Amino acid sequence: MSIKDITVIITSFKSDEKIKNCLNSINRDCRVLVIENSNNELFKKNIENEFSNVECILTGSNLGYGKANNIGLKKVKTKYALILNPDASLYENSLENFFKVAKQVSDFAIIGPYIQTSKNEFKSSHSTMDEPKSVSNVKGFAMFLNLSEFTEIGFFDESFFIYFEEIDLCKRLTLNNKKIYLAPQIRIYHEGGKSHDKSINKPMELSRNWHWMWSTFYYHKKYKGFLVSFVIVFPKLSSSIFKILFYSFFNEDKKEIYFQRYSGLLNAILGKNSWYRPKV
Repeated sequence: MSIKDITVIITSFKSDEKIKNCLNSINRDCRVLVIENSNNELFKKNIENEFSNVECILTGSNLGYGKANNIGLKKVKTKYALILNPDASLYENSLENFFKVAKQVSDFAIIGPYIQTSKNEFKSSHSTMDEPKSVSNVKGFAMFLNLSEFTEIGFFDESFFIYFEEIDLCKRLTLNNKKIYLAPQIRIYHEGGKSHDKSINKPMELSRNWHWMWSTFYYHKKYKGFLVSFVIVFPKLSSSIFKILFYSFFNEDKKEIYFQRYSGLLNAILGKNSWYRPKV
């Protein structure tokens, strides 16, 4: 098992500021696929010129996280793939530790790392002696995939634009008796929610709120049916309507955010696709 057995996949959108830190943290002998959710030829040219191990694929438009990752996964020829967010970065031994854990639990479908949100954080309870733990799901910022385990179920549900796609993938794996592990000895730094450039924070925040609500209802409906899902989200729907009215009097920004939450949820309840896209 070596660096030649893995392909790293990074889905990006307006990530020019962040992605270079991520790419610089990856061994230059490792093949990397960057799936850029746009038609930005300059971005592709700059990335491929600077990083000889990277192929940048332009999707032509903003397809979302799951669909873009699927494009990359279908092009992988190695045994393993590591899905990585643009605002994540590896330590020198991150890939090596993934391989070590893969030997320990060879029946795995996904291995997830210790969740680290501060660059120098590493709690003593997560020592290198800790064993991999069987879990029902892992965070989507870094997922080490054993591709042979996905033949039956496929990859991400492309109905999700963003949010819940990794939870749904893990759910389908566990329903098919596939194994998911959290490995505390693997460290990967993740900023969280900062994959895009700062200049587009507001439209991205509006998009996040819309899609969080849409994906919440869609996910629950997929596994629990419409009625149970409606009961689950009804308090969120009521809260959004109340806050739209409340903030109408003195805070236009918050009113806009809660309108997006209401709209995303209403569209999901009505069975409409996750059509909303950030206005950037």
